[in-house]
Amino acid sequence: MMEEQLEREAALEKLQDVLARVKTEVAKVIIGQHSVIEQALIVIFTRQHALIEGVPGVAKTLLTRTLAHVLGCEFARIQFTPDLMPADITGTNVFNLQRNEFTLIRGPVFTSFLLADEINRAPAKTQSALLQAMQERCVTIDRETHALSPNFTVFATQNPIESEGTYPLPEAQKDRFMFKITMPWPERDDELDLARRTLGADSPEAMLARGVVQPVLRMEELAPLRRSLEQITVREELVTYLVDVIRRTRTHESVLVGGGPRATQALLLASRAYAAVSSRDFVAPDDIHAVAVPVLGHRLILRPEFEIEGVTVQEVIQKILAEVPVPR
Repeated sequence: MMEEQLEREAALEKLQDVLARVKTEVAKVIIGQHSVIEQALIVIFTRQHALIEGVPGVAKTLLTRTLAHVLGCEFARIQFTPDLMPADITGTNVFNLQRNEFTLIRGPVFTSFLLADEINRAPAKTQSALLQAMQERCVTIDRETHALSPNFTVFATQNPIESEGTYPLPEAQKDRFMFKITMPWPERDDELDLARRTLGADSPEAMLARGVVQPVLRMEELAPLRRSLEQITVREELVTYLVDVIRRTRTHESVLVGGGPRATQALLLASRAYAAVSSRDFVAPDDIHAVAVPVLGHRLILRPEFEIEGVTVQEVIQKILAEVPVPR
């Protein structure tokens, strides 16, 4: 028993050390945005996907590229446009005249970290090409199924202020994103730092290109670290509390559509990972509260009469958290 306890503690210490080092390396390039970096790491270490929302220029692409570099993973990018076809994402079979056979030309989905840039600019048919990949980590091309990387993670971006030429994401697709990560404008001091570094040789893009940012892991080391999250203690009372929070979203007077069972799973996994990011070996109610908005913000649909009154999803989530009794 003592030996098992020591192994558990050692695994957690290694995980927490890696998370701290990754945050340090990413912060060399991504100025500020500390909560955004933490949320992205939670998504990666729980094998989930994230929808990143922010205006142009807040480093959404740079964040994903930097995380891929630091974690030793492959990176690919798709610019979603109205004329993008599903085969442009998954790939296609092309007949090879020399070999007299079909050869698979793999699309950008065959990678570890995939940046789906401005995902809402493509119609539903193209967006649906990602559904199987996100859920099952495989794609079917000409009736043949191909496995993707076990570390396959989608970071999809969208611009919150531009609606012309965009298509709303299907609810089934939004539900497959664990988090909706909101990237705000940088704070004044952070933007001053960015401006000064841009005048010299230490701009974020230049530092990443010069190799100033060091890889912390190899790709194959991610799997055992993810398993270390299972050592985080989650009390039964907190599991019950978490389920009650999700169920309350379905009965709240201002909510038309609440969170489903996948939201329950996402909130549980995210809370456990947030505890690890916070260097603890147990989940507290504050961990659930910290990730509730990123988990539920894109899943809840408010009733029209409340939207007209200016009620926001974030306000509703905070009210629900205040209404459900917290276990002692």
